[in-house]
Amino acid sequence: MKRLLSTSYTDWAFNIALFVLRVTAGLMMIPHGYDKLVHFAEKKNNFMNFLGLGSTTSLAMVIFAEFFCAIFVMIGLFTRFTVIPLVIAMAVALFKAHGNAIFTQGEKAALFLAIFLGILLVGPGKASVDGVMGK
Repeated sequence: MKRLLSTSYTDWAFNIALFVLRVTAGLMMIPHGYDKLVHFAEKKNNFMNFLGLGSTTSLAMVIFAEFFCAIFVMIGLFTRFTVIPLVIAMAVALFKAHGNAIFTQGEKAALFLAIFLGILLVGPGKASVDGVMGK
């Protein structure tokens, strides 16, 4: 009981927690990106035009973030670099596409944004490819 109420943690527990966070966030994000990738032709004309780049380019950038960057974050390769497109995509989804609706239709985007910001700030941990390479 004393250990449950403690605020201290070991390096091992911290690294395992980051591993679980990274893998879970990546696994949850990949289906969103994969669905957009598979249905690219159907969605390209109706997707949000972000910053005047065109709906096709905006969709391609979201697919890159939600599918490819999520895979890199999951395995922990170039983690801080590859989490940046995910943070941007989730911020756009939350604040632009869902109109700041944090507690309704933008709830998933808000949760992913918080998770990816945490990973950006803390890094991948030692249980990652970056950790093994010593970055």
